[in-house]
Amino acid sequence: MASAEAAGVREVTSVAGSAAELLAGLPPSPAVWCSGLHKRYGRQTAVQDVSFTVARGEVLGLLGPNGAGKTSVIKMLLGLVRPDAGEVMLLGRPSSDPRSRSAVGYLPELFRYQPWLTATEVLALHVRLARVQVPEQERRDCLAVVGLSDRAGDRVGGFSKGMQQRLGLAVALVARPELVVLDEPTSALDPIGRVDVRDLVLDLKSRGVAVLLNSHLIGEVERVCDRVVILDKGRVAASGTLAELLGQREVRLRLDGLDARAHDRLRSAGALTRSGDWFTVALASEDDGVTVPDLVRDLVSMGVRVHAVEPVRISLEERLLGILRHEDSAPRDVAAPGAGR
Repeated sequence: MASAEAAGVREVTSVAGSAAELLAGLPPSPAVWCSGLHKRYGRQTAVQDVSFTVARGEVLGLLGPNGAGKTSVIKMLLGLVRPDAGEVMLLGRPSSDPRSRSAVGYLPELFRYQPWLTATEVLALHVRLARVQVPEQERRDCLAVVGLSDRAGDRVGGFSKGMQQRLGLAVALVARPELVVLDEPTSALDPIGRVDVRDLVLDLKSRGVAVLLNSHLIGEVERVCDRVVILDKGRVAASGTLAELLGQREVRLRLDGLDARAHDRLRSAGALTRSGDWFTVALASEDDGVTVPDLVRDLVSMGVRVHAVEPVRISLEERLLGILRHEDSAPRDVAAPGAGR
C-alpha cells in the first residue's frame, strides 16, 4: 500500500512537473489585453468595441482627438471605470483582480498631491499604499531619475506644474511596475523635460517594462512607440506598427536622359508621378525585391543621369489627420486581442 501511495505521489509530481515545464515554455501573457470595450455615459457613447494588446516590453501609443475616448479606455483598463461590456486582462490576470494592478504604475492626466507633504513623503506614502518594500535609497534614486533629487525635502505645495508632473512620474515608477500607463506625461513639461520623459520610456522598454502612452505630442509618440492605436469617436480608427500606418515607401529622383526602357524600369518599381525632371516612385514592398540602390543602378546602366535621390516619408501627424478626416487608406484592422502583438 505504501509503495502504491508513493507511486501515486511520483505520478502527481511528474504531471505537475510536466505542466510547469509546459507553462515555462509558453510566451508571457500580454501586459494588456482588452476586447470589445464599451462605455456609455447617459446617452453619450464614449467607447465602442475597442480591442488591443500591449506586449511585455512594448511601447504602445494611444492617439486621437479630444473626446476620442482615450482616457475612458485607460480608466477601464485600470478598473477606475467599469465597462458596460468587454473584457480586460492585466499582466495575465482579470482587471477585477486587485493583484492585476499591483504591478502597474499610473500617471493620470489630472492629479494633485497633498501640498503639505514633501516629495520624499509622497513617494513613501505611495510605496506604503502599494504594499511593496522599496528601500529609501531606491526611492531617492527614483526622484533623481525624474530630476527632483535637489527638491526631495521640499513641500509639494511649492512645486510648479512641471515639477508636479515629474513627481507624478516618480510615483508611477517607484513600486517597480511591470506595466506603466502614462496619460499625457509631458503636458506641463518644457522641452528638456519632454526629452527626459522620452529617455525614461526607452529605458523602461529596455528593461522589459510595457508602456501605454497617451499623448497629443505626436512627434514624441513617433520617436518612442513600437505600435499605435488611433481612436476616433470612441472607436479604433486604425492600429499597427509605425511602418504599417505610415504606409508605402516613396522616393524622389531628379533624372534626365530617360528613354522608353528607363520609363518602364521606373514603372516596374511602383506607381510613378512626374513633375518636370523630378520623378516620384511609390515603391512596392522590399519583400518584392524593390530597393532604391538596385533601381538607381539599373537607371545608370541605361544611361540615365541621376542628379538627386530623396526619400519621401509621410509623417505620423499627416497620417493621423488623414485617418481622422477619412482621406486615406491606411490599415485599419486591429490585431486580434489574443495575438499578443
